Amino acid sequence: MIETNQAPDENQSIRQRRMAVLARADSAAIARCWTALGIDPTFTMLRGPETGLVTLRGRVGGGGSPFNFGEATVTRATVRLESGAIGHSWALGRDQDKARLAAIIDALAQDTEMAGRIDEAVIRPLASAQDTDDRSRVAETAATRVDFFTMVRGED
Repeated sequence: MIETNQAPDENQSIRQRRMAVLARADSAAIARCWTALGIDPTFTMLRGPETGLVTLRGRVGGGGSPFNFGEATVTRATVRLESGAIGHSWALGRDQDKARLAAIIDALAQDTEMAGRIDEAVIRPLASAQDTDDRSRVAETAATRVDFFTMVRGED
């Protein structure tokens, strides 16, 4: 069915990183990379895509007691390929095409050979663009940084 050469923990870590890149990526960017890959697998929708809400939780002081502070809209999808591989995706927002395509990519990437092609044609370009955006944002933020300091006046 599906062949993998890595240990289960390593496979899970790689899959998590792959899905994190897809979750952060813009739908149009994923579609461009997907089109460049040039494959069109046959799949069956098992769930969705469907849009709903998830509860966002925080912690008092960053590490204290948990509390609910709001909700976020998410779209999820699950697909099954002809090979039997099942792929899942969750994405913030209401973009059903993004959720469907991410689930297809997740299912295809469970095959070792296909995972290499997907990583090269889809994941690496998206991750590179995200890294560039992150560095740009950090540079823009650093340019507006203000350092506050207190002067001692000598008076008590």
